[in-house]
Amino acid sequence: MSSQSTTSTIAAAADRLASAAATGVPCAPVRDLIGRDDLEAAYAVQRRLAELREAAGATVVGRKIGLTSEAVQQQLGVDQPDLGLLFDDMQYGDGEAIPVGRLLQPRVEAEVAFVLGADLVDGPLDAAQVRGAIEYAVAALEICDSRIAAWDISFGDTVADNASAGLYVLGTQRRTLDEVEPAEVVMEMAVDGHQVSTGVGTACLGDPVAAVGWLARTARDLGQPLRAGQVVLSGALGPMKPVAAGNAVTATLSGLGAVTARFQ
Repeated sequence: MSSQSTTSTIAAAADRLASAAATGVPCAPVRDLIGRDDLEAAYAVQRRLAELREAAGATVVGRKIGLTSEAVQQQLGVDQPDLGLLFDDMQYGDGEAIPVGRLLQPRVEAEVAFVLGADLVDGPLDAAQVRGAIEYAVAALEICDSRIAAWDISFGDTVADNASAGLYVLGTQRRTLDEVEPAEVVMEMAVDGHQVSTGVGTACLGDPVAAVGWLARTARDLGQPLRAGQVVLSGALGPMKPVAAGNAVTATLSGLGAVTARFQ
């Protein structure tokens, strides 16, 4: 953590983001407090916000991986993904109505999600171990959101803001890695029947399973290793798109079926 980032600036950044979430009014970026790329400070803010949510009764049920696209990394001037926490109040069912009032500036992206059947705590956390720990894969829509006005984010801003996590929807077709190869998945996403995004599995760090490996190692380094039963949103396969009340978003992922989010 840089000398500029102190306990007081971490607290101030967390308070700014928490206030935006509570009031529904997006805030200014927090990079004036913690810097654009101070990873330690940004994750410290994320942890503080997580502690506030947990104190209010929320439970961590998984992780999301962000910035898995090389183009988005270049846009933010970074060479690595980031991670955020998934809480139990963030999931909606396939096709269930989602109140846009829970969100500030929602944008939707399609991805492969995984549910873990084993902890990823000890050992090398290499490709073989990670594949063996995945119970199944499923199509997913992540509804990203930013508490920061106009999505004016640096790397530090999005990490602090729980990797711009909002809500998520999982599809109903569960497939083991013997049944589907995530790197070969082809994705199409439509809003109100009009195609708005396409992509392939290799767009996510070359392979969504490799993204889970990165997450497992990073989460362990942060002292919060992945556990059996947790959900992992592995990263977008194509561009995200903004949504509003009245929109219906459907993504179809080859081998994994379709998943729909409806906004009201």
